[in-house]
Amino acid sequence: MRAMSESISVPCPACGREHRYAPPSYPCACGTPVTPPLDRHGVTTAVTHRAWDEEWVTVRCPACGRKDEWPRPELGCPCGTVLRVPVARAAVGRTRRAPTPRRPAYRPVPVRTARDAVTAVALYLRWLGYLDVRRADQRPTAGIGLAASGILAQVDPSVRPASVRDVECLWLTAMTESAACVYFSLAGYADDARARADALGVPLFLLELSGVLRPVNGFADELHATVA
Repeated sequence: MRAMSESISVPCPACGREHRYAPPSYPCACGTPVTPPLDRHGVTTAVTHRAWDEEWVTVRCPACGRKDEWPRPELGCPCGTVLRVPVARAAVGRTRRAPTPRRPAYRPVPVRTARDAVTAVALYLRWLGYLDVRRADQRPTAGIGLAASGILAQVDPSVRPASVRDVECLWLTAMTESAACVYFSLAGYADDARARADALGVPLFLLELSGVLRPVNGFADELHATVA
């Protein structure tokens, strides 16, 4: 679902092209679509490097007042430059809030890129109640690692099924940090990886291009059921 939002003109600082851009909306826990407010007088910048804290903005839901973090608006120019769309100052920042009881069903975010996959998983983890999601300190064997208080997640957007080594390395890393762990794969899992995950108690999820996160084993079912 999308909230009605106005488009603004976004100039590319590299090639000078002008683009019309309307921000996407995201579902608040109360079910209301929330759209990051754009700054029409702000300066568009090119994304030259990635920093986790710069990837998110805090937006207040107009219906219930809840503040949540959503992906910062970006736009790809045909010249190859990724544009960071200016956001109103009131929306910038980070916040935490206790989970809302009896939340509605998780609403998936379509996956088109590896960044979309990370965004979808981060939003899902927040829906589960892990509000302090951040990039993990240690890089996993495949994909991107996310961490929150008490949990370590691996997001694997590659085209090959996750291997038994991938699952074991995630589990070992989580053990050293005294945290639980969960694996999200876009291409699924090798048979021996699924068997090893069952033996180690690692929840496995399949991340579909639609953004739907499907539990692959019983541990994933249990994790999803904690709020479903």
